[in-house]
Amino acid sequence: MPHLILCADDFGFSRGVSETIAALAREGRLNATSCMTSMPGWAEDATLLHDLPPHVAVGLHLTLTGEAPLTAMPRLAPDGVLPEIDPLARRAARRELPLDEIAAEVAAQFDAFEAAMGRAPAFVDGHQHAHALPGIRDIVLFETARRAPGAWVRDCVDGVGAMLSRPFAGKAIGSAYHSRGLRRAAARYGLRCNDSFAGHYDFAASYRELFPRFLRKPAGMHLVMCHPGAGERAGDAIAAARPREADALRSWSIADMASAHGLAFPA
Repeated sequence: MPHLILCADDFGFSRGVSETIAALAREGRLNATSCMTSMPGWAEDATLLHDLPPHVAVGLHLTLTGEAPLTAMPRLAPDGVLPEIDPLARRAARRELPLDEIAAEVAAQFDAFEAAMGRAPAFVDGHQHAHALPGIRDIVLFETARRAPGAWVRDCVDGVGAMLSRPFAGKAIGSAYHSRGLRRAAARYGLRCNDSFAGHYDFAASYRELFPRFLRKPAGMHLVMCHPGAGERAGDAIAAARPREADALRSWSIADMASAHGLAFPA
C-alpha cells in the first residue's frame, strides 16, 4: 500500500517554527521533519527532537540559499549571506558555482546534524530544492552516500498527470524540471528517492482547501512538504502562512485523510 510522508520543512528556522513542528510530530500530525542545521539556534532546537515517536523521520534540509553559511564562502557568499534560489540556479545552469566551497558547506551542515542528533539523517533534501541543481546534486549525493548510505533523497519529479491534478501545477512542474535526472543519479550512488511529490502552493491560498488535493495520485512513497510554524522572524516571506498550516494540521485526522486516498499514515 502506498504511504504518506508528511514532512515539515524548515525545522531550526526559528524557535517558533521548531517548537510548532516538534509539537505536531508528537501529536501524530507529521511523520517527518527536515532540519536547517546552519541556523544559529539549531543545536538548542535539536533537543526538541530527542523524544519524538520513533516513526518520525528526521532529515537534513541543506541550506544553500538566503541564509548565512557555516563556512567561509567568499565566492558564493561574499557578504556573508547565500544567494537566493533564482541567481543560484542561473549560476548552476552556467556551471559557474564554486563547487569546492559548496562541498565544504554541505559537509559542515552534515557535521552539525550529527553533532546535535548523534546519528546520520534519515533523509536529505534542500531548502528551496537547491540540492537538485546541477553541480550541487553530485556533491549532495556523494556526501549522503558517504555519511548516510541508508538515507533517501528528495526528488521533486512526478508524473505530468499527477502534477496537473494537484494545485499550482506550474510550480510543481518547475521543481520537477530542476530535479530531472536526480533519481537516476541517486541510484548510481546506491541511494533511493521518494516516488511522488506534492505540496506546492503560493502560501496565500487556503491551505485547508488545498491540502486534500496534495494527496491525489500518489505513488509508493508519496512525499508532501509543508511549512507549519509560529511567530515571526525578519525576512521570513511565508511567516503568515506558517500558523495557518499549523492550525489546519492540528484540526485534522491525517490518517483518515490519507486512507481516503489509499495511503497509509504514519507508517
